[in-house]
Amino acid sequence: MKDIDIFIPCCVDQFSTQVGKDLISLVKSMGFNPVYNEQQTCCSKVLYENGNWKEATTVGEKLLEDFKGQNTIVGCSASCIGYIKGHLGNLFHNTSYHNDYKLLANRIMDISEFIHCFKSDCDLGAEFPFKVYLHCQCQSKNYYDVEEECRLILNKVKGLELVNEQCDKSCCGFGGSLYYYNPPVSEELARMKVEKAISLGAEYITSTDASCLMQMNAYINKKQLDIKTIHLVSLLMYNRNNIDG
Repeated sequence: MKDIDIFIPCCVDQFSTQVGKDLISLVKSMGFNPVYNEQQTCCSKVLYENGNWKEATTVGEKLLEDFKGQNTIVGCSASCIGYIKGHLGNLFHNTSYHNDYKLLANRIMDISEFIHCFKSDCDLGAEFPFKVYLHCQCQSKNYYDVEEECRLILNKVKGLELVNEQCDKSCCGFGGSLYYYNPPVSEELARMKVEKAISLGAEYITSTDASCLMQMNAYINKKQLDIKTIHLVSLLMYNRNNIDG
Protein backbone atom coordinates (compact mmCIF):
# COMPACT_ATOMS: atom_id res chain seq x y z
CA MET A 1 0.00 0.00 0.00
CA LYS A 2 1.14 3.53 -0.75
CA ASP A 3 2.06 5.61 2.30
CA ILE A 4 0.05 8.80 2.86
CA ASP A 5 1.14 11.34 5.47
CA ILE A 6 -1.71 12.52 7.68
CA PHE A 7 -2.00 16.17 8.71
CA ILE A 8 -4.25 16.71 11.75
CA PRO A 9 -4.86 20.45 12.39
CA CYS A 10 -4.47 21.58 15.99
CA CYS A 11 -8.19 22.41 16.31
CA VAL A 12 -9.03 18.81 15.40
CA ASP A 13 -6.33 17.41 17.68
CA GLN A 14 -7.61 19.44 20.63
CA PHE A 15 -11.37 19.60 20.15
CA SER A 16 -12.52 17.08 17.51
CA THR A 17 -10.32 14.03 17.97
CA GLN A 18 -12.86 11.68 16.40
CA VAL A 19 -12.50 13.55 13.11
CA GLY A 20 -8.78 12.82 13.13
CA LYS A 21 -9.42 9.14 13.83
CA ASP A 22 -12.02 9.06 11.07
CA LEU A 23 -9.58 10.66 8.62
CA ILE A 24 -7.05 7.90 9.27
CA SER A 25 -9.75 5.21 8.91
CA LEU A 26 -11.07 6.78 5.72
CA VAL A 27 -7.66 6.94 4.06
CA LYS A 28 -7.05 3.33 5.08
CA SER A 29 -10.43 2.26 3.66
CA MET A 30 -9.35 3.72 0.30
CA GLY A 31 -6.44 1.30 0.16
CA PHE A 32 -3.65 3.57 1.41
CA ASN A 33 -1.38 3.32 4.42
CA PRO A 34 -1.88 6.40 6.65
CA VAL A 35 1.30 7.60 8.37
CA TYR A 36 0.77 9.89 11.36
CA ASN A 37 3.69 11.84 12.82
CA GLU A 38 2.78 12.37 16.48
CA GLN A 39 5.25 15.28 16.75
CA GLN A 40 3.22 17.52 14.42
CA THR A 41 1.54 20.55 15.94
CA CYS A 42 0.14 23.71 14.28
CA CYS A 43 0.35 25.15 10.75
CA SER A 44 0.82 28.70 12.22
CA LYS A 45 -2.29 30.13 10.52
CA VAL A 46 -3.70 32.01 13.54
CA LEU A 47 -0.30 33.47 14.43
CA TYR A 48 0.18 34.65 10.85
CA GLU A 49 -3.26 36.23 10.59
CA ASN A 50 -2.74 38.11 13.88
CA GLY A 51 0.51 39.60 12.63
CA ASN A 52 2.80 37.48 14.78
CA TRP A 53 5.04 36.59 11.86
CA LYS A 54 8.14 35.80 13.94
CA GLU A 55 6.28 33.19 15.98
CA ALA A 56 4.46 31.98 12.85
CA THR A 57 7.81 31.43 11.14
CA THR A 58 9.05 29.28 14.02
CA VAL A 59 5.90 27.15 13.98
CA GLY A 60 5.95 27.02 10.17
CA GLU A 61 9.53 25.76 10.17
CA LYS A 62 8.50 22.93 12.46
CA LEU A 63 5.68 22.04 10.08
CA LEU A 64 8.16 21.78 7.21
CA GLU A 65 10.47 19.61 9.30
CA ASP A 66 7.61 17.35 10.43
CA PHE A 67 6.51 16.69 6.84
CA LYS A 68 9.76 16.26 4.99
CA GLY A 69 9.71 13.54 2.35
CA GLN A 70 7.90 12.70 -0.86
CA ASN A 71 4.56 11.33 0.39
CA THR A 72 1.25 12.97 -0.44
CA ILE A 73 -0.05 14.77 2.67
CA VAL A 74 -3.77 14.65 3.43
CA GLY A 75 -5.52 16.87 5.97
CA CYS A 76 -9.04 17.61 7.15
CA SER A 77 -9.18 21.41 7.14
CA ALA A 78 -9.49 23.27 3.85
CA SER A 79 -8.80 26.61 5.55
CA CYS A 80 -5.55 25.39 7.18
CA ILE A 81 -4.41 23.78 3.94
CA GLY A 82 -5.46 26.84 1.98
CA TYR A 83 -3.31 28.93 4.28
CA ILE A 84 -0.37 26.57 3.77
CA LYS A 85 -0.76 26.69 0.01
CA GLY A 86 -1.53 30.39 -0.26
CA HIS A 87 0.23 32.28 2.51
CA LEU A 88 2.74 30.20 4.49
CA GLY A 89 5.29 30.73 1.73
CA ASN A 90 5.40 34.44 2.53
CA LEU A 91 7.44 33.55 5.61
CA PHE A 92 10.14 31.74 3.67
CA HIS A 93 11.11 33.91 0.71
CA ASN A 94 14.90 33.92 0.29
CA THR A 95 15.42 31.56 3.22
CA SER A 96 16.85 28.06 3.49
CA TYR A 97 13.29 26.75 3.83
CA HIS A 98 12.06 28.18 0.52
CA ASN A 99 12.42 24.94 -1.48
CA ASP A 100 11.11 22.82 1.40
CA TYR A 101 8.01 24.99 1.46
CA LYS A 102 7.43 24.66 -2.28
CA LEU A 103 7.67 20.87 -2.05
CA LEU A 104 5.24 20.78 0.88
CA ALA A 105 2.72 23.07 -0.80
CA ASN A 106 2.64 20.82 -3.87
CA ARG A 107 2.17 17.65 -1.79
CA ILE A 108 -0.54 18.68 0.68
CA MET A 109 -4.27 18.53 -0.03
CA ASP A 110 -7.61 18.44 1.74
CA ILE A 111 -9.34 15.07 2.03
CA SER A 112 -12.00 16.23 -0.46
CA GLU A 113 -9.39 16.93 -3.13
CA PHE A 114 -7.62 13.68 -2.28
CA ILE A 115 -10.79 11.64 -2.80
CA HIS A 116 -11.48 13.43 -6.07
CA CYS A 117 -7.93 12.74 -7.30
CA PHE A 118 -7.60 9.11 -6.25
CA LYS A 119 -11.20 7.89 -6.47
CA SER A 120 -12.42 9.07 -9.86
CA ASP A 121 -16.13 8.45 -9.27
CA CYS A 122 -15.96 9.83 -5.69
CA ASP A 123 -18.10 6.91 -4.52
CA LEU A 124 -16.81 5.53 -1.22
CA GLY A 125 -19.86 3.43 -0.46
CA ALA A 126 -20.92 5.87 2.25
CA GLU A 127 -24.47 6.17 3.58
CA PHE A 128 -25.98 9.14 5.39
CA PRO A 129 -29.81 9.27 5.26
CA PHE A 130 -30.27 12.92 6.17
CA LYS A 131 -30.77 16.37 4.64
CA VAL A 132 -27.43 18.19 4.62
CA TYR A 133 -26.32 21.80 4.24
CA LEU A 134 -22.79 22.19 2.85
CA HIS A 135 -20.83 25.01 4.46
CA CYS A 136 -17.77 26.20 2.52
CA GLN A 137 -15.33 28.19 4.60
CA CYS A 138 -14.96 31.81 3.51
CA GLN A 139 -11.16 31.63 3.75
CA SER A 140 -10.86 28.45 1.73
CA LYS A 141 -13.33 29.80 -0.84
CA ASN A 142 -10.92 32.68 -1.43
CA TYR A 143 -7.70 30.73 -1.93
CA TYR A 144 -8.37 26.99 -1.89
CA ASP A 145 -11.84 26.31 -3.20
CA VAL A 146 -12.90 22.65 -2.83
CA GLU A 147 -16.65 23.21 -3.08
CA GLU A 148 -16.97 21.27 -6.33
CA GLU A 149 -15.05 18.30 -4.90
CA CYS A 150 -17.23 18.28 -1.77
CA ARG A 151 -20.41 18.32 -3.84
CA LEU A 152 -19.24 15.50 -6.08
CA ILE A 153 -18.48 13.41 -3.00
CA LEU A 154 -21.73 14.22 -1.18
CA ASN A 155 -23.80 13.48 -4.28
CA LYS A 156 -22.44 9.92 -4.17
CA VAL A 157 -23.49 9.33 -0.55
CA LYS A 158 -26.48 6.99 -0.39
CA GLY A 159 -29.57 8.55 1.19
CA LEU A 160 -28.09 12.04 1.50
CA GLU A 161 -30.02 15.07 0.22
CA LEU A 162 -27.98 18.22 -0.31
CA VAL A 163 -30.27 21.19 0.38
CA ASN A 164 -28.17 24.13 -0.92
CA GLU A 165 -27.32 24.39 -4.60
CA GLN A 166 -24.27 26.56 -3.99
CA CYS A 167 -22.22 27.90 -1.10
CA ASP A 168 -22.00 31.56 -0.23
CA LYS A 169 -18.79 33.24 0.90
CA SER A 170 -20.19 34.63 4.14
CA CYS A 171 -18.29 33.87 7.33
CA CYS A 172 -19.67 31.57 10.04
CA GLY A 173 -18.30 33.93 12.68
CA PHE A 174 -15.24 32.02 13.80
CA GLY A 175 -12.82 33.98 11.63
CA GLY A 176 -9.68 33.03 13.51
CA SER A 177 -9.71 35.72 16.23
CA LEU A 178 -13.11 37.31 15.60
CA TYR A 179 -14.69 34.79 17.97
CA TYR A 180 -12.52 36.09 20.81
CA TYR A 181 -12.33 39.81 20.03
CA ASN A 182 -15.89 40.53 18.92
CA PRO A 183 -18.32 37.94 20.31
CA PRO A 184 -21.56 39.78 19.34
CA VAL A 185 -20.60 39.99 15.66
CA SER A 186 -19.28 36.43 15.76
CA GLU A 187 -22.55 35.09 17.17
CA GLU A 188 -24.65 37.05 14.68
CA LEU A 189 -22.71 35.58 11.77
CA ALA A 190 -23.20 32.10 13.21
CA ARG A 191 -26.92 32.80 13.60
CA MET A 192 -27.27 33.82 9.96
CA LYS A 193 -25.45 30.73 8.73
CA VAL A 194 -27.31 28.25 10.96
CA GLU A 195 -30.74 29.77 10.33
CA LYS A 196 -30.11 29.64 6.58
CA ALA A 197 -29.43 25.91 6.87
CA ILE A 198 -32.56 25.39 8.97
CA SER A 199 -34.70 27.37 6.52
CA LEU A 200 -33.64 24.96 3.77
CA GLY A 201 -34.73 21.97 5.83
CA ALA A 202 -31.26 20.72 6.74
CA GLU A 203 -30.82 18.22 9.54
CA TYR A 204 -27.03 18.50 9.48
CA ILE A 205 -24.44 21.10 8.51
CA THR A 206 -21.26 19.64 7.09
CA SER A 207 -17.91 21.16 6.18
CA THR A 208 -14.26 20.26 5.75
CA ASP A 209 -13.29 22.64 8.55
CA ALA A 210 -13.69 21.64 12.21
CA SER A 211 -13.31 25.20 13.54
CA CYS A 212 -16.29 26.43 11.51
CA LEU A 213 -18.37 23.50 12.70
CA MET A 214 -17.31 24.12 16.30
CA GLN A 215 -18.42 27.75 15.99
CA MET A 216 -21.84 26.86 14.56
CA ASN A 217 -22.31 24.00 16.99
CA ALA A 218 -21.75 26.36 19.93
CA TYR A 219 -24.56 28.57 18.64
CA ILE A 220 -26.81 25.56 18.01
CA ASN A 221 -26.27 24.27 21.54
CA LYS A 222 -26.77 27.72 23.09
CA LYS A 223 -30.11 28.16 21.31
CA GLN A 224 -31.05 24.45 21.56
CA LEU A 225 -31.81 24.24 17.86
CA ASP A 226 -32.93 21.09 16.04
CA ILE A 227 -29.93 20.71 13.75
CA LYS A 228 -26.49 19.11 14.10
CA THR A 229 -23.02 19.53 12.66
CA ILE A 230 -20.75 16.83 11.26
CA HIS A 231 -17.36 16.98 9.56
CA LEU A 232 -17.25 15.65 6.00
CA VAL A 233 -14.81 12.94 7.07
CA SER A 234 -17.09 11.68 9.85
CA LEU A 235 -20.10 11.88 7.53
CA LEU A 236 -18.32 9.56 5.10
CA MET A 237 -17.51 7.16 7.94
CA TYR A 238 -21.02 7.33 9.45
CA ASN A 239 -22.32 3.95 8.31
CA ARG A 240 -19.03 2.19 9.03
CA ASN A 241 -18.83 3.66 12.55
CA ASN A 242 -22.41 2.63 13.29
CA ILE A 243 -21.76 -0.92 12.04
CA ASP A 244 -18.58 -1.13 14.12
CA GLY A 245 -20.50 -0.12 17.16
